[in-house]
Amino acid sequence: MAKAKSGAKNAPDKKNFEERLERLEALGEAIRKTDIPLDEALKAFEEGIKLAQGLEKELEKIEGRIEILMNNPGADGDEEPELSLFNEKE
Repeated sequence: MAKAKSGAKNAPDKKNFEERLERLEALGEAIRKTDIPLDEALKAFEEGIKLAQGLEKELEKIEGRIEILMNNPGADGDEEPELSLFNEKE
């Protein structure tokens, strides 16, 4: 039963992220309306800021995991990364 919970735990996180992103987009649209009362616009803005900050932190974690997966050298540490997506070359 523990395996079902841990496997099912990942799916709601993704859905939750997508739901929060949709909510952020809806808040942005609501704020852009000219007929919204100022107090409602402020509440929507505050909620949007909190959502954006949470989503940004989650994206940073995801980017870190991707970087580790893509640039993880071999066990001996001597191998070069196979794909350097995060290295900037000019």
